[in-house]
Amino acid sequence: MEFFDLYSVNRQPLGRRVLRGAPIPRGEYHIVVQVMTINSSGEILLTQRVPEKTSGGKWECSGGCAVSGETSREAAARELFEETGIRADEDELCLEWSLTTDSMLRDFYILVKDVPLSALRLQSIEVCAAKWVSFERLCEMARCGQTTRTVARWLDNRGAELLAITSRAKRHNSAS
Repeated sequence: MEFFDLYSVNRQPLGRRVLRGAPIPRGEYHIVVQVMTINSSGEILLTQRVPEKTSGGKWECSGGCAVSGETSREAAARELFEETGIRADEDELCLEWSLTTDSMLRDFYILVKDVPLSALRLQSIEVCAAKWVSFERLCEMARCGQTTRTVARWLDNRGAELLAITSRAKRHNSAS
């Protein structure tokens, strides 16, 4: 059984928790994280959700819910490792932005790291495939409905910043 800590809209711990799947009282929130991994070629790592899950077959960035006792960064590092086998120190994860929706305090992280697809260890109950894509391809996939709503929302809200990050990664790689 997994439990989530509950917070106020201002991220103040409420000293209560809720069982995964149980309704979250109105005006209370739990932390949800997403990690967008970008390589030195400026490509973005996408994983494909298994067909049995909500949004099955859609492409997304690694992520999930913070479990009770876990910080947002700890959850981001754990979810990334569980879903892909990629190890990231918490200080490698850069919080790009946060968004409050319904019952969720959503934190969006960027990780710049080179990991060959052959080194990934996909969590078979969550992920069935992975691929690196350019920013342009990601935008095209989102327009065609191939990504989760979370990825599309990221692009809608922070696409310019994401393009700048991928461009910097490419420039840094070509300068090396």
